Order: sequence, then C-alpha cells, then structure tokens
Amino acid sequence: MSFAVADEFLAPPPAAPPGIVVRGVSRAFGSVRALDGIDLEARAGRVTALVGPNGSGKTTLLLVLAGLLVPDAGSVRIAGHDPVTEGPAARARTGWMPDAFGTWDSLTARQVLLTFAAAYRIPPVTARLRVDELLATVHLTEFADRPASVLSRGQKQRLGLARALVHQPDVLLLDEPASGLDPRSRVDLRLLLRRLADDGCTVLVSSHVLAELEEMADDAVFISRGRTVVPTPVTTQSTWHVRALSLGALTTWLTSVGATWQPGDGSSPDGPGSVLMEVSGEAGAAALVRDAVAAGVPLTSLGPVTGSLEQAYLTLEEERR
Repeated sequence: MSFAVADEFLAPPPAAPPGIVVRGVSRAFGSVRALDGIDLEARAGRVTALVGPNGSGKTTLLLVLAGLLVPDAGSVRIAGHDPVTEGPAARARTGWMPDAFGTWDSLTARQVLLTFAAAYRIPPVTARLRVDELLATVHLTEFADRPASVLSRGQKQRLGLARALVHQPDVLLLDEPASGLDPRSRVDLRLLLRRLADDGCTVLVSSHVLAELEEMADDAVFISRGRTVVPTPVTTQSTWHVRALSLGALTTWLTSVGATWQPGDGSSPDGPGSVLMEVSGEAGAAALVRDAVAAGVPLTSLGPVTGSLEQAYLTLEEERR
C-alpha cells in the first residue's frame, strides 16, 4: 500500500471558506469590558464549539454576531456581510437561538413560526410547507396548534431551534441549545446540527457541557475574559482508538503505510490490542477501515477518544491562573 493511501485518512480535509470571521472585536458596558479584542473564525460546513467559563463573553459575542449588539471596535463578517453596515443582508443569512426562548404565550407553535416566516418575507404557501417540515423535524407536530404557554421548557427549546431555522440560514448561532432537552432530543439535536453542517451551514454552538459539545463539534474556539485564548479553531475528536485482533498485524501495517501511532494499551504484540492515532473525522475513519480490511488487518473497533475538549480547556494556561 502506498503512502498516498495512508494520507487519505491522516491528512486534514481542505479548509472551507469561513462563514464567520471576527477580528479584534471589543464591547464594553460602562467600565466592564465584556469583549476585549476577540478573534474568531468558524468555517462553513463545520460545527464550531465556543468554549469558555461564565463571564468570558460568549453570550455578548453571540449577540454581536446576531446583529443585536454593535461592537465598539473591530470587524465582523457573517457569510461575507457586516452585521453593522449590512444588517438586513447579514440577518437574512443568520439563525439565532438564545439560551432562553421567549414566546408569545397566546400564539400556537405554528403561529409563532409563521410569524417569523412572515418577518423574513417568505411567501405564505412556502412558509406553511416550511413550518410543517420544521415542526416534524423538532418533533412538535402534535403540539403545533396548542398555545406556546402549555409547552414544557424542552419543547420551547425545540420551538426556538425551529424558529432559528425557519428561513434556512447559512449561519446558525446557538447559545446553550440543549438546555432543558431530554436525552432523546439531545441526540436529535446532534444529528440535526451534523446534517446542517454537512449541507454547508456554519454552526457556532456555545455550551458549558463540554462532553456534549465534543460529540457534535468539529472545531473549538476557546475564549476567556473577553479574549480569544486560541485564535484559530482547534479540531476536536482527531485522536482515535483503533483496536484489532492482532496488535502486531495492526502496527506492522500502519508502519508500512507511513502512519503515525502510539500504543493504546499494554497488550502483547501477539494478541489483541489497540493504538492511538490521528484520524481526520468520520470520513478518515471510513477510509481507514476500508484500507485495513483490504490489507487483511483484523480490526475489531475504532472510535474517537472522548474528553479531549474538556482536557484542552482545563489545561489552558490562562484558566489555571
């Protein structure tokens, strides 16, 4: 097997054009500097986690990106548009889901979504079809014609997500989207965000539950005290456990194709065992399985190493001071 084949599952994919670009953004509230020169990129076709402690400026930044706050300094581009000088164009491409979804309690779930569809000037016939589709997507069809006041917190969160998606935005901003969701709905949320990203949407998600973020995010941006700690996105889930019936056969093959790996456990080379290696997401994992099977390597399992996002956060020097 040639080295070029190994590169297929080891090399990172080519970068997509950025959907969100933030350069040197600052925002103060009186004497409090909520944002202090933030730099950030979130790429189209990727789910980017926005990670930071309470008071780090995450929500303020999301409000700036949504066009609801004007920065004191710096520049922002949302799908190529400035939310300050090109507000209508930027908002037309942005879906915004705050951490608490306020509703008009007298309106039904369907009416809430139709109202927002009208605000985005979606033709009525198209809007009705789109609303029916979204209600099914977030599993609210049976509650479609009930007043929003009777919805649970989790159901209101799902309605808030549907509201953010009503105009099929290019950029999706989510602040604690899984808050109040039951386990089934959390799984549905991860699958939906993955599908949206695969379709080219830029998804930026803020959450304090790092294990949950790691399951859905491709990249991560860390902020603290209003500043970006790591200015470029950090790719998540790149280290994978790869296990085979014969550790020796696995390591011999990986070495022969030029792959870099580390021992995953203390197993004997003559028996089953695993290695740790860098794999470029699910597409890279699929290529790895295909090539290993073709080479006669008896793989038994592989999967991303969990906890890396939390570990990266905890080891940030700024957060340890």
